[in-house]
Amino acid sequence: MMSLSRLRDPYFIYRYRHRLHVLRTSLALAITYVIILTLEIPHGSWALVSTMMVMGNLPHIGGVIDKGGQRLLGTVLGAIWGVLLVLIPAPAPWVIPAWTLIGIAVATHTTFATRYGYSALMFGVTLLMVVGDGHQDLGIALWRAFDVLIGTLVGILATLFILPQKATDLLRFLLADNLDKLARLYHAHTSAAQQEDVDTRQLLKTTSTQLVKQRGLVDAIHSERRLHRDDLERILSLERRMLSTIELLLETHWATRAGHDIIAGLEGLRDEQHRLARALGSLAFQVRTGQSIDLTVVAFDLQRHAQATLSVHADDGRALFSPSGYLWLNRELARLTQALIDTLQTINRLPSARLRRRASRQALIRDRLAMPLDPSQGRRDGDKDKPN
Repeated sequence: MMSLSRLRDPYFIYRYRHRLHVLRTSLALAITYVIILTLEIPHGSWALVSTMMVMGNLPHIGGVIDKGGQRLLGTVLGAIWGVLLVLIPAPAPWVIPAWTLIGIAVATHTTFATRYGYSALMFGVTLLMVVGDGHQDLGIALWRAFDVLIGTLVGILATLFILPQKATDLLRFLLADNLDKLARLYHAHTSAAQQEDVDTRQLLKTTSTQLVKQRGLVDAIHSERRLHRDDLERILSLERRMLSTIELLLETHWATRAGHDIIAGLEGLRDEQHRLARALGSLAFQVRTGQSIDLTVVAFDLQRHAQATLSVHADDGRALFSPSGYLWLNRELARLTQALIDTLQTINRLPSARLRRRASRQALIRDRLAMPLDPSQGRRDGDKDKPN
């Protein structure tokens, strides 16, 4: 039988987030249906629609709070505006239509001008629902507005209390997975044989896709009040630049045969690269398991390789710039990795005691990057067990 502690495990909720969201949404609709049936609330279908609209395809707390809050705000303001228009005593024939159109115009402009576009949309929908064609029954309109509020509140509360998933945790696991993939890409490119074993294009595509997903979580995470928006922007910026640097490394390393021979002959470079790859994997492990970030990346010593990479020429006499550029990209990747570590260390709410307690019972421990110093040893055993 599944323990209750496992149901509260962020990694368990992350792995099965789609199935759990189906369960959560179904329970929320069932609760809404029981409420409207028990209390005999008129026009209850609007409540069911609102519950579904709020939860939709948003499985995490931040997204539902943001969307649900906007729906509540728009519904309340639209209802108030509409009721005030309907209650105008003996209005001229043009007054209610004119002020309704003014309200709709302001709402439409707001959908483009601010991030509260959904509130503006709900304001317009509710206003039209209350005012109607000028012969709307005020009682029906108010009941429908009330149903919207009931359905929205049920959706928010269900997301908060039924196997809740935080957008912050979703960012955590996507970030850790991307760091693991960057470590694999960086480690694989140091050997032609190793590079053939890794589908670099697919890894780059997946990493880029997951970075876009993280970008879409910024507003939801901000709604959860766990991370500051500036910290999120810095994390995503560093992650994007690390990905771009590794892409350039993959291209620069094999630009010319002559350049490759010079790079391959640089003493100690491979050891420095493997240490950086292990640091990336260790960072991914610490982020994924909720540990405090405790890493230091040793900067690449470019001076020791300066003589071998500057003023080098190919057999035909052309100057080769790829070796020195390649070394600079390695140093830049190390610098960006340390900058990401420094940023993560300042985030007090990143470590998770709950994740640390459950790590040994999940696939988290065996997924730790055990990057071999010798590229010929192949990829780590844990890769085959990692969930997508």
